[in-house]
Amino acid sequence: MQEINDDLKAAGATLVAITPQLPSYSKDMIEKHGIEFDMLSDPGNEYAAKLGLRFEVPEDVKAIYQGFKLPMVETNGDDSWTLPMPARIVVDSDGIVRATDIDPNYTSRPEPEKTLADVKALG
Repeated sequence: MQEINDDLKAAGATLVAITPQLPSYSKDMIEKHGIEFDMLSDPGNEYAAKLGLRFEVPEDVKAIYQGFKLPMVETNGDDSWTLPMPARIVVDSDGIVRATDIDPNYTSRPEPEKTLADVKALG
């Protein structure tokens, strides 16, 4: 999304990411990847749950993550083993959701240009 951030700004939009990661881990990612938009922390995926986007990591996937020593519990700061579904939500200036791209399959994500087109369609 970083690659379209300037185009989003030019269209009058503000890009914000919401992650279950603790701010200290997000800070590392922001610095490493040169991210120039806000990343908000959603402890325990509580906001994702309110949107119906939180899911519990299945036991077989949990075992794989643990086998690879992925520090999800440490990174997210809780042991719920929940994650948010990948989602992009375009909200207009009145707070009305105008477009969504949500897929429980984390490998299926829209191209950033799709999000930019959704924003430009707001006109």
